[in-house]
Amino acid sequence: MVLARFKCNPETLSDAVRKFRNQRILVIGDVMLDRFVWGSVSRISPEAPVPVVEIKKETTCLGGAANVAANIRALGAIPIPVGVIGDDFEGRRLRHEFRLLGSPVAGLVVDRARATSVKTRIVAHHQQVCRTDREDRTPIPPALHRRIVSRFRKMLQSCAAVVVSDYAKGLITPALLKEILPMAHASGRIVCVDPKLKDLGFYRPATVITPNTLEAERASGMTISTRQDLLRAGRRILRSLRVDYLLVTRGEEGMTLFQGGSRVTHIPTVAREVFDVTGAGDTVISTLTLGLAAGLPILQAAVLANVAAGIVVGKLGTATVTPGELIERLRSY
Repeated sequence: MVLARFKCNPETLSDAVRKFRNQRILVIGDVMLDRFVWGSVSRISPEAPVPVVEIKKETTCLGGAANVAANIRALGAIPIPVGVIGDDFEGRRLRHEFRLLGSPVAGLVVDRARATSVKTRIVAHHQQVCRTDREDRTPIPPALHRRIVSRFRKMLQSCAAVVVSDYAKGLITPALLKEILPMAHASGRIVCVDPKLKDLGFYRPATVITPNTLEAERASGMTISTRQDLLRAGRRILRSLRVDYLLVTRGEEGMTLFQGGSRVTHIPTVAREVFDVTGAGDTVISTLTLGLAAGLPILQAAVLANVAAGIVVGKLGTATVTPGELIERLRSY
């Protein structure tokens, strides 16, 4: 395998980051809110063997595909979200947060029968105590499907690339993918997919698919315990798909890029400290897509995404990376 750090010029990557500004990226996927309840623990409840969290503050930010959009905006580009929200307070909050980003909201479809997805994390002393989810994971009905396809078609023409951010909340169905991906491919757009479906074949045609290790295990039908297991699994997946590249994200072990012709590149992690991995995958897919849109070859775009992930895991909660932070970290790469 080839170590990517010997292949990339940091100044080339920095130049690409400067080209992110005002790139328009269509983000289709499961938009949601991430709510954090911050507090401290000093006692155990007398009612049950659980900690009592004394709440100090609460914060709310964009989550899921909406966090992909937030990452894209933080990097200087313009996200164009396409997704489903409920006719509820949280749905209105999501729309408001997108407007604060300067992001158009015409691609957000309101479904009165569906609750807006909300993940609530209770954090005490920098440790997550528990998480509660409010969501509807049933597949979207045909009428909603048609509205989403219509919005996608309309938004696609003004965008340089497409991100499919699948959080398995019912929007990204095989039927929807069968319509939108050929449409994006025919228009010559870059398509980057963060998958959840076991059968990655539903995500083709695409430019790159970015499963984590567990998702790669499910897709390949193989247990990945060693580097050799990973190589066999990745090559099996790539052979079975009509995609250009496969990027397996591996947490603290970095990433592994599979390309045609059996070329495999391992990209070691560059994280200095890991406080919280929440939303790191969103940072990866956002930076990878922008790197490709800025003209970087896939390997250099993947390295840039790896550097961005190394920054964001050093922050607590759902976080983003700025161009300045990315360029500064590249100086020491």
